[in-house]
This record gives sequence, structure tokens and C-alpha cells, in this order.
Amino acid sequence: MEKDGSFMKERRIFPLLVSMALPMVLSMTINSLYNIVDSYFVAMLSDSAMTALSLVYPVQNAINSVAIGFGIGINAAISYFSGARDMKGADKAASLGLILSIFHGLVLTVISIGVMPSFLRSFTSDPVLIDYGMRYSVIVFLFSVINMAGLSYEKIFQAVGRMKISMVALAAGCLFNIVMDPVLIFTFSMGIEGAAIATGLGQTVSLLVYLIFYKVRPMGVRIHYSLFRFDKAMAKRLYAVGLPATLNLALSSLLVTALNAMLSSFSEIYVLILGLYYKLQSFLYLPSSGIVQGMRPIIGYNYGAREMARVRKTFNTTLLLCIAIMSVGTLIAIIFPESLISLFSEDERVIEEGAEALRIISIGFVVSSISVTASGALEGLGKGKESLLISLCRFVIFIIPLAYLLCHFFGPEGVWHSFWITEILSAFVSLFVYRRVLSRL
Repeated sequence: MEKDGSFMKERRIFPLLVSMALPMVLSMTINSLYNIVDSYFVAMLSDSAMTALSLVYPVQNAINSVAIGFGIGINAAISYFSGARDMKGADKAASLGLILSIFHGLVLTVISIGVMPSFLRSFTSDPVLIDYGMRYSVIVFLFSVINMAGLSYEKIFQAVGRMKISMVALAAGCLFNIVMDPVLIFTFSMGIEGAAIATGLGQTVSLLVYLIFYKVRPMGVRIHYSLFRFDKAMAKRLYAVGLPATLNLALSSLLVTALNAMLSSFSEIYVLILGLYYKLQSFLYLPSSGIVQGMRPIIGYNYGAREMARVRKTFNTTLLLCIAIMSVGTLIAIIFPESLISLFSEDERVIEEGAEALRIISIGFVVSSISVTASGALEGLGKGKESLLISLCRFVIFIIPLAYLLCHFFGPEGVWHSFWITEILSAFVSLFVYRRVLSRL
């Protein structure tokens, strides 16, 4: 495989996309399995522990959003410069991107730990939930710098087509986490703190794998200490994609926070159900995310090389694959919802209400493929603002007003219906925005 990524404009689209995406699909599937296993062991402690994780999730997801979103900015810049045969620009993007990511991690560590007490109290007055949430979140947030650095390396390796290395690194971290969860939680009787430590150690293992591969298997892009100095033009390019991509991902945290506020007015059971849905959703959506991650550098490289026909074909192929994946996810959610919810709770009411929620929300899974693919393609093209518009439609503009309105008429069930209605409306916006951008390139 060429170190500079030139294979991305030479190989046939379908086998190229599969070879790029399959390692990411496997690794993201492992990651989603880790999320489910992690939640399974925490749920064994108590429903209160699982509810606390649901309350912490928005802040934890916001930190991951900064790491992944800015990493997407790094990825898009490297892919573009590599396609344009400007390797010095690619090196500069990787080097400056890494140091900025570490800075983000330091800032977010301080902020997240500082805001958690008041954040938790805004949703519950239960001292048990607040205690669980603080014990878990402080430890997880202390690993923010490691998480930022690891995800930056992930996007750097992906930008040059080294998807198998990303798979190995992510799988190593996830498997380590899965093994350590029961050991730390139960064997060493560390409880919810054990789950947090296992998560942080898993992230550390992933970073170490990237560093080892970077040292022993050089790639076309290099990180140079001399390029760490601030470059305004390059920083602007990184943030032009990275900031909207971060907001794209962080918007789900805003959505969960808003929905938690609505659902908690009915019962904390529905807050738990929403948290369980997002855990299960990761298993359904992360394989599609793996496909999109495989697509992004291909589109970015071919855009830099001005191979627009390949850009269009890559988008269409990715969309079909995502639709196939989400069709399977829909069937699973409709046929086995009780079994999925019962993985995390033995409460009959939670299982019954959660199964109904999963059936309703899954109506929009297939059509969501359009928005997910269009948003990823726009990021690959360096069109961060347009990608952000799609995410705003999915996570704010449509769903929050719909959920607020429908829950007044139909109770918690109205919130679940707002999901699939939003996906249909967002799909129309996504197609319009993507086609308009492509017609102007």
C-alpha cells in the first residue's frame, strides 16, 4: 500500500471502500460491544449506577465530540494535501493538529470536573445518583488528554488509509477494557470507579498501540516537532472542519440533556430508558460510522486530486452500504427489543417501556442513513458548515421542538416518535445541501 495514499484514486471504488471501511466496521463494532458490556457490568451494581451513567453521558460525549470532531478536521486536511501531492502541508496538519488536541484535553479536564457537581444536581436531587456520577466522571475525565491524543492519531492513520492499524489500536483498547471491567468492578471491589478506570486504561492502551506502529511502520505523513509552532492559516483550516464536526457530535449531548429534562418530569425511569437506547444505538450506528470513516479520506483525497466522478461514486456506494446496515438494525430492534433492554435491567416496567421506545425510534433508522452519509461526505470535502447544518436539523432544529410538543399530547411516547419524524425531515435537507455543494465544486 502506497505510503502517500495514492491508491485512493487508482483502485475501484467498491473494493477500495470495503477495504478501507471493513477494519473500521470491525473495530467500531468491537467498540460498541465494549459500550454494551461496560454498561452491563455497571447495571449489575444497581439501576442507580446505570442511571448515573446516563446523566454523565452528555458531558462525556461532549469531550469525545471535541476529540473526534477536531480529529476529523485533521483527517480532512491531511487527505486533501495528500491528494494535492503537498506532503509538507500534510505533515504540518498532523503536527499542529496533535498539539492542539492535547491542549484541548487539558482545558476540558479542568472544565468538566469543575461543572459536574452542578450539572448532576440540575437533573436530580438523589444523593446516591450524584455520588455515583461524581465517582465515575472525575476518573474518566482525568484521562481526557490521553483520549484526545489517541483519537488524533486514529484520524492521522485513517487519513493515509491505514485503517487496519486503527482497527488493531481500537480493538486492543476495547478488549482490554472489557477484560478489566469485571476484574476492577467486582474482583477488586472497586465498583463504579473500577468501570471508570477500565475505560481510561483502555484509552491508554489504544494510544500506546498507535505510538508503536508510528515508530516501527513509518507512513507518508510525519509528525515533526519543528512544525508544532502555531500556524494561523493551518489552524484556521483545521478548525474550519474540526469545529463544525465537533458541534455535529456534541449536539447529541445537547439533545440528551434536553430530552432528559423533559423525561424526568414524568419519571426517572424514562431517563434510564433514554440512556439505554443510546447504549444500544451505538451498536447499531457505529458500523455505519465505520463505513463513513472509510469513505471520508477517499472523498477528501479525490477532491484534492480533482477526481469528482470518484467523489460522487464513493458517496453513492457508501449510502447503499449504510442503508443495508441500518435495515438489519431495524429488524433487530423490532423483533428483539425486550431481549436488548433486559441486558441492562430486570425491572419489568423498564423492559416493557424500553422495548416500546426502541420499536418506535427504530422506524427512522434506515432513512437516517441519508443524513449520516451526507454529513460525512461534506466533512471529507472540507465543508464543515454545511455538515453542521445537517446535524443541527437532526439534533436541535427539528427534534427538540417536536419532542417538547408531542410529549405534551402523548407523554414520553411523544418523545420517542419525534426521533423518526426528525430523521425523515433531516433526510430531505441533507440531500438538498449535499447536491447543492457538489454542483458548485
